[in-house]
Amino acid sequence: MKTKTDRVEGPGVTSKLAATMRQSARGLCLLAILVVLCTAFSLLSPSFMTVDNIMNVIRQVSMIAITAVTMTIVIIIGGIDLSVGAVLAFSGIISATVFTSTGSVALSISAGLAVGVLIGFFNGFVSAKGRIAGFIATLATMSVFRGFGYILTGGYPISVLDEKFVAIGTGYVGPVPIPVIIMAIVLLLGHFLTQQTKFGRYVYALGGNEQATRWSGINVDRIKIVAYTLNGVCAALSGIILTARLGSGQPSAGNGFEMDVITGVIVGGTSLAGGSGSIVGTLIGVLLIGVINNGMDIMNISTYYQMTVKGLIILIAVYVDTLTRKSE
Repeated sequence: MKTKTDRVEGPGVTSKLAATMRQSARGLCLLAILVVLCTAFSLLSPSFMTVDNIMNVIRQVSMIAITAVTMTIVIIIGGIDLSVGAVLAFSGIISATVFTSTGSVALSISAGLAVGVLIGFFNGFVSAKGRIAGFIATLATMSVFRGFGYILTGGYPISVLDEKFVAIGTGYVGPVPIPVIIMAIVLLLGHFLTQQTKFGRYVYALGGNEQATRWSGINVDRIKIVAYTLNGVCAALSGIILTARLGSGQPSAGNGFEMDVITGVIVGGTSLAGGSGSIVGTLIGVLLIGVINNGMDIMNISTYYQMTVKGLIILIAVYVDTLTRKSE
């Protein structure tokens, strides 16, 4: 006998199959665009399609991809988190501060991740219990913790040049950079969490119809809090990696980071209306943005034009999503 909870764990077989087919078609389309872009940049610049540059692209997008995994979950439930750039910077500052005081890599990483947990939990709690839209709640925390970062540092970076710490962002395991390995682990965990667990089913149900999910007996507030907390942790992890890569915790780090993360998620097919999306799609979206950024850098195209391109990509992705939803 089915319970009420069982009835909201997912859409009907037909609609679920149709959604899967749409996601697969969009994924194939994105892959085709990615191949075309790589081919075009290779023709325009021979240095683009080299092993070193391809690995550089993957390493560059690793921090965006790590946070984009949990941002995908947040957007699927119908929320959004604008504070990830500030969390990245503040966590990096705390991690660098702890390391300069203790010399312990484990303590510095733990401190940075703890900051992410606390900020993420706060975002989720305010959104769920305070009934405040995630956009407003995270906009506030973005401003607060960006300011805290400047207050704590006085506007100056906190240098961390010890090889033990710097290796987190610049080290290798064999030929593979450590940030890429961390990214791969987070991607696999995110895919498993969304596709193979009860939590993942509840995430999609919540994004599809919050009221029905609440009436079914699922603790909607808990799902929201967990989603935002996970996002805080991944933003903090990205902050620690960036701090190690730069050799310093910088209050200005992560400016525009939230835009890169959200762009990758939306381009990857996750709907801003909630209820649909995938980690695989997000990975393709992030790689697409990374290739565009790298290609324009190699061609010496101004960052101002790059910002314009990102904005246009978001508009096109949202428009395509709107048309898709209207046709359903």
